[in-house]
Amino acid sequence: MEMPATPHAPALPAGLLPQAPLTALAPMQDVTDLAFMGVIAHYGPPDYFFTEFLRVHAQSRPEPHILRSIDENATGRPVFAQLIGEDVHHLRRTAEALLRHPVAGIDLNLGCPAPKVYRKNVGGGLLREPERVGEILAALRASVPGLFTVKMRIGFEDDRHLDRLLDLVNEHRVDLLSVHGRTVRQMYRGDVRYDLIARAVSRARCPVLANGNVTSAAKAAAVVRETGAAGVMIGRHAIRNPWIFRHCRERFAGREPAPVRLGDVREYVERLYHATGFPGLAEHHHVNKMKKYLNFVGQSVDPAGAFLHDMRRAATEQELFNVCDRHLLAEPGREFAAEPFPGVVARPNCEDAATEPAACSLDTVTA
Repeated sequence: MEMPATPHAPALPAGLLPQAPLTALAPMQDVTDLAFMGVIAHYGPPDYFFTEFLRVHAQSRPEPHILRSIDENATGRPVFAQLIGEDVHHLRRTAEALLRHPVAGIDLNLGCPAPKVYRKNVGGGLLREPERVGEILAALRASVPGLFTVKMRIGFEDDRHLDRLLDLVNEHRVDLLSVHGRTVRQMYRGDVRYDLIARAVSRARCPVLANGNVTSAAKAAAVVRETGAAGVMIGRHAIRNPWIFRHCRERFAGREPAPVRLGDVREYVERLYHATGFPGLAEHHHVNKMKKYLNFVGQSVDPAGAFLHDMRRAATEQELFNVCDRHLLAEPGREFAAEPFPGVVARPNCEDAATEPAACSLDTVTA
């Protein structure tokens, strides 16, 4: 189903399942690169991909590895290029440069909750200054003749500016809005305010994607029902369960998704390992990179967190795959939990740390 066009722009690209809610892989730093998009597509792609954010400032140029995720995209699905910055001139310059590549549209990051980002008054930091947001939206809308989208949170410390921000989205004719239902200061803690996403749905004139703690296909369907959103954007839980977008489509079509087995997860780990390697990447760096993904995968392997405990202590490729074989192939037919096990966390005691251990988490995930 093509979403309706506004007077100035083409319709949003059609989703894979006609008349169904849309799905999108959230932009995540150090995650949503060409390799990860390809792995996700293997298991069932989302309707839309979004790149890692391209940092925009006076000396910036679009990062080559992010351009690869656009130029070499072989998933068959549209890719939106996300920008983060606050300098109007350089945001316009970068958007115009990106439009020479096969992007589906330009997306503005107004939600990154990492302190090292918002302290520079970019990403989620801009939500403290609605008038500044308005200036940026106006400039990018003038520079982008096609699709212009925004990803935001409900506010910085609270939702006091939410209605004003939504009015700016309308004023500057944003084509698609993704709303994470937490404040910037909450990061990934606390309840997601789906009621405020519903407010955004009712106030915004463009389609809205609901984002935040969409853990499974069942949860996605419930969130769409509760908020009235045009679809869902999923980040960390797509790292944990790359089948989630296929499952969402099956659920939206009224079918019960087939369960994932631990043997399937073992195959996913191996596919991801091979996809994320490249010549010159030292083994210990590759293992540590994999640990960051597996911190999320481990939330659905066993309720005691034994897989996570053992995985975090692996130092070599052989040790890492020995752990995977021990936990995933001992009972390959056992179900991989659709929801994370309660109390099995991917971010052990380090969400607020200034420097996180390499095996702790994907410390720059921003979905």
